[in-house]
Amino acid sequence: MISNESQWARPRQPQRQPYYQHPQYQQSQPYAPRPAVPEDALASRELQIERKHLLLSLKENPRGRFLRITEETNGHFNSIIVPVAGLKDFRKLLEDIVKADGEIPAKNQAPLP
Repeated sequence: MISNESQWARPRQPQRQPYYQHPQYQQSQPYAPRPAVPEDALASRELQIERKHLLLSLKENPRGRFLRITEETNGHFNSIIVPVAGLKDFRKLLEDIVKADGEIPAKNQAPLP
C-alpha cells in the first residue's frame, strides 16, 4: 500500500474561508464618506504631454496650502498632493531629475534635434 493511501494518513485540514467572507472583515455598516473640506484655488495650470493631461493646482484649505498634481487618463483621475512646506524640496528633486535626463543618453530613442 502506498503511504498516502493509508487510512491513517494525516487528517485533512478544514477548508479555509476567503478573507472577505471571514466575520472579522464583514462590516455591519459601510464606511461613511468624509465630509468635503472647502478648498480655495489660488492658481492652476494645465499641461498636455503626448497623451497625458496634467493639471497643477495651488490650493488652500483650513489645514494649509498645497499643490495638487492631477493626471487625467480616459476619464480616470489620479492625484498627488505636496504640502507647500515641501515645494522647494520637490522642485529641487525635479530639477535634479531633469538634469540627469539631459546628461544620460537614452537607450531606445533617437536624440532630439
